[in-house]
Amino acid sequence: MSIDLSTTWLGLPLKHPIFPGASPLVDDLDVVKRLEDAGASAITMRSLFEEQLVADQLAAHRFLDGPADAFAEAPSWLPSTGDFALGPEAYLEQIRRIRQAVNVPVIGSLNGTTPGGWLKYAKLIEQAGANALELNLYDLPSDPKLSAADVEHQQLDVIRQVQESIKIPVGVKLSPFYSSLPAFVSKVEHAGVAGVVLFNRLYQPDIDVETLTLKRTLHLSDRHELQMRLRWLAILSPQTRMTLACSGGVHDPLDVVKALMAGAHVTQVVSAVLENGPQMLSLLIAGLTRFFEEHEYQSVTQLRGNMNLARCPDPSGYERVNYVKLLASWHGMPASR
Repeated sequence: MSIDLSTTWLGLPLKHPIFPGASPLVDDLDVVKRLEDAGASAITMRSLFEEQLVADQLAAHRFLDGPADAFAEAPSWLPSTGDFALGPEAYLEQIRRIRQAVNVPVIGSLNGTTPGGWLKYAKLIEQAGANALELNLYDLPSDPKLSAADVEHQQLDVIRQVQESIKIPVGVKLSPFYSSLPAFVSKVEHAGVAGVVLFNRLYQPDIDVETLTLKRTLHLSDRHELQMRLRWLAILSPQTRMTLACSGGVHDPLDVVKALMAGAHVTQVVSAVLENGPQMLSLLIAGLTRFFEEHEYQSVTQLRGNMNLARCPDPSGYERVNYVKLLASWHGMPASR
């Protein structure tokens, strides 16, 4: 039986739905080549952050136009430039190098939430040779005067500015924390975006009670994170024509299968590759192929969305009634003897 694993992401044809998401893996060209050799159907750049671009612009302005202390306070909220592995120019050069080194699509990544001059880098990423751009809307609103509608309006402004400035397709990476995710995704689609990634991971700080400092903690994903993505993929996939990516919680071939059944067009894998090396991609691809053979699926198109909200036998499992049933299934602790 002939099996067709091909799919599309952001309008780009891919030979199968498995590739690494945005991560430090792309910083080393040899690693990028190993990812392609292991079967990656696309390469996603790590994010170029709004904060580092603003810092770069402030530094240039101080050098060209003002006295040394003109911006003494302004940069204090920005991360040190040493926090970023690739500066803006090095980032663009790395895109050029990767495009020359591999035969799969290369997707740039911008991370930011406010309109501003940093968005010019969308055009520069396109000019460097990226086949598409992923816009990561990682935001943590903390101002009580800023409503949910205000936050969404600001993010949509950023999306529209990027969309209007470049010709390559744009995907948007979202968090799950919207008052109505389906409504916001609909607005994103109307802005002309080609796809949505579900979801970015919001890293949480810890507290050191002895030193009274905040500790930055980085935990790789595990399979438990997949379930939230499955729910929203299943809900959104019947409602949008955009392509959908599952990012987070994909660690074995069945995780890929579940994401596709829920409605994903592709899966982005990072933590499993960081833990196991590029060969993890080969294992996922082989496992997906084996599943198709054993269950007599002929194509990703045949499988995709067969367990989404519109097509699964019991759609209540994705909705509020599932919450009620789960709570009702708990009958308390056993009586003590």
